[in-house]
Amino acid sequence: MKLIFIDRDGVINKDPGGWTEHSYVTRWKDFHFLPGAKESLARLTKAKYEIIIISNQAGVNKGHFSIDDLELINSNMMKSIKEAGGRIRSVHYCPHRTDEKCGCKKPDIGLFKKATKGMVVDYGRTYFIGDGSMDVEAGRKIGCRTILVLSGKSTEGDVDGWKHKPDHIMNDLKEAVDWILENERRRR
Repeated sequence: MKLIFIDRDGVINKDPGGWTEHSYVTRWKDFHFLPGAKESLARLTKAKYEIIIISNQAGVNKGHFSIDDLELINSNMMKSIKEAGGRIRSVHYCPHRTDEKCGCKKPDIGLFKKATKGMVVDYGRTYFIGDGSMDVEAGRKIGCRTILVLSGKSTEGDVDGWKHKPDHIMNDLKEAVDWILENERRRR
């Protein structure tokens, strides 16, 4: 099975930091797909990748929006992706605040374990695409190859100060998917 983990905010949709109320996507009208994101997810689907979204959503337990709001946003996202030819296997999110020390909030790996329960996964051949240091650290902890995209909250300069460095840095999801699929083509 070809599996890929992808963060949501800043990778698939515009990072909500600084322009939405509370800096979270709390309503569907604040969810804006990044250019090329839906098409890239469709390309991964066509290439037979199983796509799992792993996302921290602490705004729930901070009281900014409800689990029902989050599930509606994710449902609308998945519907839009499906209409574009993509398929998301599952979406897993952590609603906890950092002080709750839950074990599922990235950089912990609880969401990855939950998402792959009952599956045989070769994490060393699996990618995790994210836009922040917690994504890279979580991917490293579970043993994935990590790709940092610069379409969200992080810049290339930020990486210098990180303990855990990404395996690759790309501008956005489209560039990351282009690279993954080209790499796969060359290996065949």
